[in-house]
Amino acid sequence: MPQLRLALNQIDSCVGDLAQNAETILRWTRHSADQGAHLVAFPEMALTGYPVEDLALRPSFVEASRAALRTLAGRLADKGLGELPVVVGYLDRCEQDRPRYGRPAGAPQNAAAVLHRGTVALSFAKHHLPNYGVFDEFRYFVPGDTLPVVRLHGIDIALAICEDLWQDGGRVPATRSAGAGLLLSINASPYERDKDDTRLELVSKRAQEAGCATAYLAMIGAQDELVFDGDSIVVDKDGGVIARAPQFAEGCVLVDLDLPAAAPEPPAGVLDDGLRVDHLVLSADPLPAYPPESPGGQAERLVDLEEIYTALVVGLRAYVAKNGFRSVVVGLSGGIDSALVATIACDALGAAHVHAVAMPSRYSSEHSLTDAAELARRTGLAFRTVPIGPMFDAYMDSLGLTGLAEENLQSRLRGTTLMGISNQEGHLVLAPGNKSELACGYSTLYGDSVGGYGPIKDVYKSVVYELARWRNQAAADRGRTPPIPEHTLTKPPSAELRPGQVDTDSLPDYDVLDGILELYVDRDRGHADIVAQGYDAALVTRVLRMVDHAEYKRRQYPPGPKISAKGFGKDRRLPITNHWREGR
Repeated sequence: MPQLRLALNQIDSCVGDLAQNAETILRWTRHSADQGAHLVAFPEMALTGYPVEDLALRPSFVEASRAALRTLAGRLADKGLGELPVVVGYLDRCEQDRPRYGRPAGAPQNAAAVLHRGTVALSFAKHHLPNYGVFDEFRYFVPGDTLPVVRLHGIDIALAICEDLWQDGGRVPATRSAGAGLLLSINASPYERDKDDTRLELVSKRAQEAGCATAYLAMIGAQDELVFDGDSIVVDKDGGVIARAPQFAEGCVLVDLDLPAAAPEPPAGVLDDGLRVDHLVLSADPLPAYPPESPGGQAERLVDLEEIYTALVVGLRAYVAKNGFRSVVVGLSGGIDSALVATIACDALGAAHVHAVAMPSRYSSEHSLTDAAELARRTGLAFRTVPIGPMFDAYMDSLGLTGLAEENLQSRLRGTTLMGISNQEGHLVLAPGNKSELACGYSTLYGDSVGGYGPIKDVYKSVVYELARWRNQAAADRGRTPPIPEHTLTKPPSAELRPGQVDTDSLPDYDVLDGILELYVDRDRGHADIVAQGYDAALVTRVLRMVDHAEYKRRQYPPGPKISAKGFGKDRRLPITNHWREGR
């Protein structure tokens, strides 16, 4: 059987940085060539970054992407890499598409190209366009209508982009009809919890449907609220794993494959779903036999909590770096949320780039101050104390606030303090709110919601505790000091805005609350369905009304990494003005 050494490059791209993204592609192509690769691939929209969102509707950006692709092809040839075919994702436009209602202006396309001998030898656009969750591709793109097949070293290789595998029909059955020996799919594939298991099942299933070995290449890094975890996979025609890449790690997956020889006559015509074969011959003859050096292998998988924690670290690190910040500041209360956020920040950026501020009021307990100071000592972050008592007294003398207004004033003074430090010293403020609190509106606008990024906004409170305990245990297993003080983990959570206050004064126990929220927020279950799961009807009514009433707060909360199937933001879009009430 003909042989092929395939190089799948898990790289991190930044949206809009065409020059730097091209440099990354050049660097990893050189690395792949040095490893003896015969075909090199990069992820979906690697040249432009992903997702480009409304930049796709800007003709100047589309043309810049097309020009950058042509320049990249020329530079590859100039550097002696022209004979090595390179598959790279970029933003294109459809030349033939006519403007009409219901189609994006300019007919942009989520596309990929095969670069060879200094030219764009073949290009194609994603056929299936996702339009759910965080994906808006019907808004941005027009679909492709071809099945691209490249004949390389006597092997026919069909090409696809991400959703072409996730949806039934289209390029997968067309690949079987075309008799291809390999299906190569380039993807962005944002991370969410347990998606790695779903991915493997999908790729194995599609390989069996396509009747050939299948390679699934994914992106790493993060962009705004999306995190990309890599986890590239190569399977044989029966779905058995040949190679699997590390999660959250940039690198090249190199694998030697024995693949069926291409048919004497190249595939042609119109196949499944009306796809027209676009066949390109780069080299018709198989390579001389060579000893395989990269038979594959599977990288060790991360356990569930380690996977989530790593996603939060990667998301924060990328957001800080890509937006030009060098450091962050967080209000350190001694509570579990700010403790976990500070620990994530230290792991993402290094303790030298993390600044924490304790801001005690008359209601702050002594143990909160000592717990905050102890975390700072354990992690080595920069720590200071700025009492808000004098500021609070000045406001109270002027306004005479009482009750909730008095409580919220303390939170807003802390937010103002953090923003003042941010403006003065250039740190990015981290908001410590978790998904349970955001769901129920248990936060203060312009107070604890202040910040440029919310590292745990998609993490339920019960999982916050699980992650904190996992991080402490991971440190202990390595012979290091656990970063989070034990007292922070065991004391009742409290905002400490009035004497003796604890979260359960206003909220159910978090284990119960999170169960209800997961059904309502993540799964869109109604009141009756949730009660049928065994929850008290009156409690469900109260929780759902808290969630509905807090929509205006969530709209004003900063971005943060998505780790669930449905995070607050583009995943879940509800009207602020909304009189529908479940269970009424």
